[in-house]
Amino acid sequence: MDAIDRKILNRLQQNARVSIKALADECYISSPTISARIHQMEKQGIIKNYYTLIDYKKMGYHIKAYVNLKVEPSDKHEFYKYIEKIPNVLECDCVSGEFAMLIKVIFESTELLDSFINELQRFGKTNTQIVFSTPVIVRGIELDSFERREFPHKQN
Repeated sequence: MDAIDRKILNRLQQNARVSIKALADECYISSPTISARIHQMEKQGIIKNYYTLIDYKKMGYHIKAYVNLKVEPSDKHEFYKYIEKIPNVLECDCVSGEFAMLIKVIFESTELLDSFINELQRFGKTNTQIVFSTPVIVRGIELDSFERREFPHKQN
């Protein structure tokens, strides 16, 4: 992966609908070369998918929450089959710590969230945080030529 591939990935993360021509102009290479590079990154699994980010509140889903679930290792297979079928689950991660799963969900109401949590508790103890606001929305990470990134820190 070179600097041009990283530039392509950065732009696609900003706008997956950016035209091949616009990418070619920005990278100073031909459109067929851009297409070939994108196809190669898809084939390698670097680009996994394209999706549209919608405003869930405008669609009636006013409750976003993170649910922690303590699930026993022996129950994970059954849990995975269950959680994949729940359309309100935006993301589910197996994590370290006291709780094994971190589940990001959206619902139209707290009543529906409560109903989901009640069902979920058959797998184990839960802990739920309801989101009040989202100061940083879903985004990609800017890729550059450096292996290590410096983070801004507070000056004393």
